[in-house]
Amino acid sequence: MEPARSLRFASVARTLGEAARAGGWQAPGFRSPPRLAGARRTVRRHGAGGATVAVLLRERPWSAVLADMIEGVVVANGLEGPEAARCRDALWLAVSRVPQEVDAVRVA
Repeated sequence: MEPARSLRFASVARTLGEAARAGGWQAPGFRSPPRLAGARRTVRRHGAGGATVAVLLRERPWSAVLADMIEGVVVANGLEGPEAARCRDALWLAVSRVPQEVDAVRVA
């Protein structure tokens, strides 16, 4: 994983976790890449009720990575319908506030 991209991924993962908890949803863990060959996103559920969302970063547009991370939170929480839409909106709003410069600032 490229250092700048992995730092951005970690920053967004923290932001999504905070936003999920603030919305009353469970925050999954995030990792990259998925263990399943060929998968772009996987969700692994844990016995204690938690989940891990794994997302492929390499050779993908950043917007696709963000979409997979957000959808991973929705899937991990088993959300559907209006509640899923409310969650997606809250998470997109949260990541829209993450500075784009996070790569340059933390790598330098």
